[in-house]
This record gives sequence, structure tokens and C-alpha cells, in this order.
Amino acid sequence: MKAFFLLVVASALVACGGDDRNQSATTDDGVPETLTYPVDVTTDADQRQEDEASGDEANPPAETREPNAPHLGPLFEEQTRAPQPETTEDWTLETVAEGLDHPWAFAFLPDGRMLVTEKRGDLRLVTLDGEISEPIANVPEVHSPDRSQGGLLDIAPAPDFSDSREVFMTFAESDDEASRTAVARARLSEDGAALEDVEVIFRQSPSYDSRGHFGSRIAFHPDGSLFVGLGDRMNAEIRTEAQNPMNHIGTVIRIAQDGSVPSDNPFADGEDGAPEVWSYGHRNIQAAALHPETNELWTVEHGPRGGDELNKPQAGANHGWPTVTHGIEYNGDQIGEGLVEEEAMTPSVYYWDPVLAPSGMIFYTGDAFLAWQGDAFVGGLATERLSRLVFDGDRVVAEEWLPIQERVRDVAQGPDGAIYVATDEGNGKIMRLVPASG
Repeated sequence: MKAFFLLVVASALVACGGDDRNQSATTDDGVPETLTYPVDVTTDADQRQEDEASGDEANPPAETREPNAPHLGPLFEEQTRAPQPETTEDWTLETVAEGLDHPWAFAFLPDGRMLVTEKRGDLRLVTLDGEISEPIANVPEVHSPDRSQGGLLDIAPAPDFSDSREVFMTFAESDDEASRTAVARARLSEDGAALEDVEVIFRQSPSYDSRGHFGSRIAFHPDGSLFVGLGDRMNAEIRTEAQNPMNHIGTVIRIAQDGSVPSDNPFADGEDGAPEVWSYGHRNIQAAALHPETNELWTVEHGPRGGDELNKPQAGANHGWPTVTHGIEYNGDQIGEGLVEEEAMTPSVYYWDPVLAPSGMIFYTGDAFLAWQGDAFVGGLATERLSRLVFDGDRVVAEEWLPIQERVRDVAQGPDGAIYVATDEGNGKIMRLVPASG
């Protein structure tokens, strides 16, 4: 029992700890990152469905371990541990490129190349043939000390990149003795060797002296404005500010491409919240994507020990952290009053306990996997997997685990319809899921 307890604690800490395996080989809390979740699934769709049909329970959930916080259970059916889906696809995994240093994010350009950020501060171009460029010049200086979660984070080409060649990036930035998340805009040179006209268009406020919880992901609103997910900065002394919409701690912000505030933001006048804030009460957002049919924003955030969340942030909504949560402190203590719901706070759509340790997310729209169209795919760090989420409206009705067997840091759909992942390793890879032959 003691060994099991330590395994669960270790896995939860890995999910939210430092990312520098090749530096200290430990999380922020000193737990070796060699402890990861066992995964027992198959990539063979027909065999798995046959096994399900022959069992007592036709569609059991993939998750069978005991929850960390069983007393903080779901508010409605299938808010967690949804059954496995009835249909899936056969797939195989290919390596596209390797030799990257802890890639954090990647995005496809119109010509099929990828822009890839490396946590320590380099930005590179990677081709589908596996060629990796030299670091692109003029990237903003990033805050990335040893055992910190900070660094060069997300990258997103502008919707009009073909004409403007503009890109947007998030990164951790030093501010005297403190740090914060910033958003920059730049133009990629015609030869792809440098960034030009680099401009910081947003800085999280307040700054705080912490190693963790910088967020962050970028998603474009249909009108061209940017949603950016920000973290609560990890420490107990600051995380309660996630309940204060007058600052940017634990928020989703929405800004125009020049950093100005859209007039229809929920707190645009600044009276009841910071003008940039879209939603608040978040812990550490690691994924953001717009639904392809509704154009509504969805996010995924790291929870504490248990309680990673899938949310659908609405304008002005309070998502509860740290007042409400389905998780507990890493040492087993209760968080706040131990609430899972509170009036005027928006509950999560779905949560994981034990944690997924989420990273990037997509809604799949390609033709390579027809049975997966419309489903979400969320990366897992400590769990070393993709979680496929099947929806009925705004509810998750099924979850499938796709084992990658490396820490998944980001997910993207390629121009060929394959699903691509970046792995968070010293020898980081770009890999892709393609249909299995035969």
C-alpha cells in the first residue's frame, strides 16, 4: 500500500513539476520522473472492441485506478471516467524528426513546415523530412532557470500568415526578481532565418517570484483576436488571486493582435475586472482550441493531485480554482474548504483523477481517421498518452487512451490529416499517428 501511495503521489507531482529531465531528472518537488503511469491499452481497434463485447461491462472506462480524492466526486454522470468508445481506428506511430531539446509547442505553416519552440528559448523550423533548422534569430529572451517551468512556450502563426508572415508566441519573462508570462508578435523573415519587428504586446500582471504555472496556449478567435491561457503561478500565497478578475492570475485573456482590448470583452471597461480578462478561476492552462463547428473556446488545465480539468470558458465566467476543485494538495491535505461546487462558479465539463498531466489539444477534422472526426485529442505528460474524447454536445461521453510511451507536450493536426505530437525529452521528437496498413 505504501508503494502504491508513493507511485500515485510521484505521478501527480511529475504532472505539475519541472520539465527538465536532462537537468535534474526530478520534478519541482524532488520526485524522480522515472515514475510514470502504467498504460494497458491496445492500438488494435477490432481486438479491443471484441474484448469489450465479451466482458460483463460492454464499455468500461479506461481508467481503473483508485481516485486520489473519491470524496470530491463528479457532479453529473460522465464528468469523469467516461466509458471507452464503441468505435475507433487502427493506427501506428512514426517518427518525423528527433534531436530537439524539450520542444514545448509546434505549429504548421502553409508550406507544410513546422515552427517548433524549445523550452530553453530556441525557435526552429522542422520539415516533414525531418530536417531541423538552426535556431531562428531574434527570439525574445526567456526566463528559464534550472528546474523552472518557464521558457519559450506556445507558437501560433497568424490566420493571415500567408500574407503577413506574422507569428505570435508566449514565453516566461524575467521582471527583476520575479517573472511573468508575456505575449510577443513578430514577422518571420522571408528566408525563415530570423524574426523581425518583434514586439511584446501583453505582460501578465502582477509578476511573481515562482518557478511554475506560466500557462500557456494561444487560440485565435474567429475575428482574429487571441485567447491566451495563463497560470496561477503555483504558490499558495498567489494562487488565491485566481479568484480576483482584476488581475491576470489564473485567467484566460482575450486581446487584439496589437495587444489592445476588444470592446466586447466581459470586463472591457475595467470596472469589475481587468479589461483583458475573458474568464478566471483557472489553475494552469496547458491547452486551448476552438471547436470547429461552434468556434467556442475549450481549454484543459493541470489540477492538483487529481482534478485536471476540461473547461469551456465563457465570457466573464469564474471556473472556481482554488475555491472548488476535484483534487487535493500533493501532501494529501484538503484545498480550501474541500468544495466541488459553489454558486456562480462554472464546473468543469470533464476531469481526470488520477491526473492526465495534460498538454496540448486539438479537435480532429482530418480525413485520415474518419471515426475520429469531431473528437478532441489531449496530450499527457506523465501518462505518456493521448486521450481521445468523444462528445455529445458539450458533454464527454467516451474516452480512449492512445499510448505514445513518451511525454506528450503538444498535439497538432497535419496537412496530411495525420495527428502529430511533440515529445518533451532531451532528445525530443515530432511523431505522427497514421492509419495502420493492412
